[in-house]
Amino acid sequence: MGFALAPGASLEGYRLESFDTIGSTNALALERAQAGDPGRLWIVSKKQESGRGRRGRSWETPKGNLAASLLLVDCCAPPVAATLGFVAGLALGDALEASTPTRRLAIGVDGGSAAGEAGRFELKWPNDVLADGAKLAGILLESAMLPGGGFAVAIGIGVNVVAHPGNTPYPATSLTALGSKDNAETLFLALSDAWMDAMRLWNGGRGLEGVRRRWLERAAGLGSQVAVRLDGEVVRGIFETIDEDCRFVIRDRSARLHRIAAGDVHFGAVASATTG
Repeated sequence: MGFALAPGASLEGYRLESFDTIGSTNALALERAQAGDPGRLWIVSKKQESGRGRRGRSWETPKGNLAASLLLVDCCAPPVAATLGFVAGLALGDALEASTPTRRLAIGVDGGSAAGEAGRFELKWPNDVLADGAKLAGILLESAMLPGGGFAVAIGIGVNVVAHPGNTPYPATSLTALGSKDNAETLFLALSDAWMDAMRLWNGGRGLEGVRRRWLERAAGLGSQVAVRLDGEVVRGIFETIDEDCRFVIRDRSARLHRIAAGDVHFGAVASATTG
């Protein structure tokens, strides 16, 4: 079975390029944009050799895992594009639940607990998906200005389908380790379908409040003790919410609210052990 778009995605003008091996799906997506691609282009592979995560970290994609990037061109104003990471989180969570409907998940040492029913895939701010408290997937947005003043964003999604790294400073897992029989092709088919519902909710940024509410229903660690590392400083407190701009909101011991736009989040026992 090869990669394929959900029928509804094709009808809405999405296109697909698939590869057995690729350097970076995000890099190729932005190259396509610079060459004049109009966007709504998925680039997918089961092996990525030079993928990257936030802050320049590497993201391993051995053969059988899913590396996918969606190129959008002039979809919104550049500041609004940053919220597409939360749209991607919703779509990926829905796709994982659709493709592994009977999977029951425990909550691990750095997982927190979701606001809704336990036993689901959880979203860890700002861009991770957790299962059993371990990182299953990551999301990375990269953007570029285009000749003539246009704007492109590549929404990169990496999922540990058959394997996960063992040398990370945080717990990691894969769908295979969780007992799932899914493969990258099945998961991508569900993702391309779930993406359309999430994008309709987002509605060019006008529906961001609805995205925020849905994201919080899946939020890992909501209401629990957290620590956020910010360039050498650690802020501790209770994870209250994400605000209207999708910033991470912590209430510290003095009841002061901290609104954080970027940082590394830790929950539970890991939060207690985290130092500056």
